[in-house]
Amino acid sequence: MNLMSLTAVELGKKIKSGEVTAVDATKAALEQIKKLDGTYNCYVTVDEEAALAEAFEVQKKIEAGELTGPLAGVPVAIKDNMCTEGMLTTCSSKILYNFKPTYSAEAVLNLKKAGAVVIGKTNMDEFAMGSTTETSHFGPTKNPWNAEHVPGGSSGGSCAAVAAEECSFALGSDTGGSIRQPSSFCGVTGIKPTYGTVSRYGLIAYGSSLDQIGPVCKDVTDCATVLEAIASYDPKDSTSVKRESYDFTSALKDDVKGLRIGIPRDYFGEGLDPEVKDSILKAAKVLEEKGAIVEEFDLSLVEYAIPAYYIIASAEASSNLARFDGVKYGYRTEEYNGLHNMYKKTRSEGFGPEVKRRIMLGSFVLSSGYYDAYYIKALKTKALIKKAFDRAFEKYDVILGPAAPTTAPKLGNSLSDPIKMYLGDIYTISVNLAGLPGISVPCGVDSKGLPIGMQLIGDCFKENNIIRAAYAYEQTRTYERCEAAKEQD
Repeated sequence: MNLMSLTAVELGKKIKSGEVTAVDATKAALEQIKKLDGTYNCYVTVDEEAALAEAFEVQKKIEAGELTGPLAGVPVAIKDNMCTEGMLTTCSSKILYNFKPTYSAEAVLNLKKAGAVVIGKTNMDEFAMGSTTETSHFGPTKNPWNAEHVPGGSSGGSCAAVAAEECSFALGSDTGGSIRQPSSFCGVTGIKPTYGTVSRYGLIAYGSSLDQIGPVCKDVTDCATVLEAIASYDPKDSTSVKRESYDFTSALKDDVKGLRIGIPRDYFGEGLDPEVKDSILKAAKVLEEKGAIVEEFDLSLVEYAIPAYYIIASAEASSNLARFDGVKYGYRTEEYNGLHNMYKKTRSEGFGPEVKRRIMLGSFVLSSGYYDAYYIKALKTKALIKKAFDRAFEKYDVILGPAAPTTAPKLGNSLSDPIKMYLGDIYTISVNLAGLPGISVPCGVDSKGLPIGMQLIGDCFKENNIIRAAYAYEQTRTYERCEAAKEQD
């Protein structure tokens, strides 16, 4: 039996019943990493010794009846922008190449309380800035469905690790689609919860008003189960929201009768690959046949989402990344003349080109002559986009569309044209601007054999609507594994 081919919940059940142990599961994950990660580069750090020691302790607690949850003993990978005490946390950047935090992110602590075993940190676009995982200082991650293609980004390492079965599930972060787009490219399921549902404490910030942690899994059941484990109110995070309910697994029902689903016409215009369009509309038809009420409508303001997002995100990044200066931790240039020269040289040598581009863009739009012309206008546009969604959710429970306009592009194609890379986020970024929940579910494969993902968007704090729709759709098809994973059987 290949333990890594099981879903997280299936593996958790086998560990709970005593069929296998947490140590067996952790060894299976580490073995898979040894076999495949040289090809796919999903991980920046793997701590085999610490993972096995943790698995041993977790197993003792399971046997003592102290850990009874569905994720106890299950191996998890963490995106490398979440602090993990004593374990390298680099944001895939040279500037943090040697940074070991003294504390762990709240989401990581919640997983540890649930008994999950952290095996390592996954590769990502540097400081989560990118859509392909090619801006990483540690080299690009490759898509397990086809190693000549990107896995998407910025959570490409997490999504590729789940697809290649190098972990049972992973955590990613989503600032403008960084969980949903790579989930689509890698044929896995990823959910970005409502802003404030999962604590951002310990998440190294890119765009503070947009960032949100979420799970990357093989199926919707795993996503709901993991989200239930990591979601909590956290007084250490000023943007954390105290919700009435953190029950997401109750939405796992194969029933969409009467669920109102809206399809934005704006999402199906120019730039959308015909094969992606066809798969999404077929998936919508499936939900309609199961009893959902499916209608087309005009969402509006879609074309303004990308400029608004990149202005706001870059402005927040230029502020957040000012703390990386070579003084207290991380990389410091070897030769410098005075403090200001040390700052300049450290940042010039420590940050990659995409991070520098966004810092400069952010500093520009926040400068005195351009603040009103760009930044304030972007904030007003953000408010209008939220109103457009509010109007849509007066009529619909769920909005259905693509997660990305194409399947995964080839390695090297996107970095040569940053604007083209930014335009690839067109279907995901509005969700972050409005603080909404969104999920990407596999819904097909194109003629090149690359996965296609369907995105379902819900109103604020209505994750259960999208989980319900995603779960009902998922019951009509089997989980497709990539060849890289199948070969290990």
